[in-house]
Amino acid sequence: MRLGTVLLAAATLPICPAAAEEKKLTTEDRIELLRGLTAELATAKVVLPRSKKPLPFSSDGSYDKQQWTDIGREFGPAARAGDLVKLTKVTIEDDRIVFELNGGMKGGRKWYEGIQVGVGTRTAPISGGGYSVAPSGTSLALLFAGRVPPIKSAEVKKLLAPILDFNFRSATEQYVESLPPEIQKAVKEKKAVEGMDKEQVLLALGRPRHKVREVKDGIELEDWVYGEPPGKITFVTFDGNKVIQVKETYAGLGDTAPPLPTPR
Repeated sequence: MRLGTVLLAAATLPICPAAAEEKKLTTEDRIELLRGLTAELATAKVVLPRSKKPLPFSSDGSYDKQQWTDIGREFGPAARAGDLVKLTKVTIEDDRIVFELNGGMKGGRKWYEGIQVGVGTRTAPISGGGYSVAPSGTSLALLFAGRVPPIKSAEVKKLLAPILDFNFRSATEQYVESLPPEIQKAVKEKKAVEGMDKEQVLLALGRPRHKVREVKDGIELEDWVYGEPPGKITFVTFDGNKVIQVKETYAGLGDTAPPLPTPR
């Protein structure tokens, strides 16, 4: 047999099963995907309809927008663009990865209780600050042309980028950067100053130790108290949603924080 004939015959031989196995997900791959994706937070970039069956989304970034619109008309939206969602369950199937968002179609808002966002070392509960929690849940199927390939959670997030933004913490930082310079400075220095609203105080100082309400001259005021004796105690006084005074005391000595400069 000639050498050319031998090479041609070798080229037409079926692929060794061992070689094919190399392209399958390993147990370690599956564990990394589940750990890296389950309970992750993301911001919806498009309307995600409530759906009885997982919404199909191709790994090439395409999906049937009309189909999603029709489903949304029937069952309503699970999340609108800008809403916060959580991957409450991740299932790896033969040719797809299925994500349950916010507990699925029967889910609701309860998942986010206790979830906090952070800037620096401080955290604050999600109840505003540019975020809106999705009103309901749904499910999503990331479809592959063949078997789910060996892939990492970070790569999956990139594939979902057209519809979900997983850069949640950086979005928080972007919100802070959109604030007036004096508020930004106070948040980054973990201080409360006059003119802040409650969300900004939460970002700067976190949850208060306790809150006290009182009426002075017919105006209802609310004090947020931070710190523990015998250390420094900070009183942040609100009139409605705005800070009108910040007072710090230590060992019986008081010091009132200066107000913000009047905008010109």
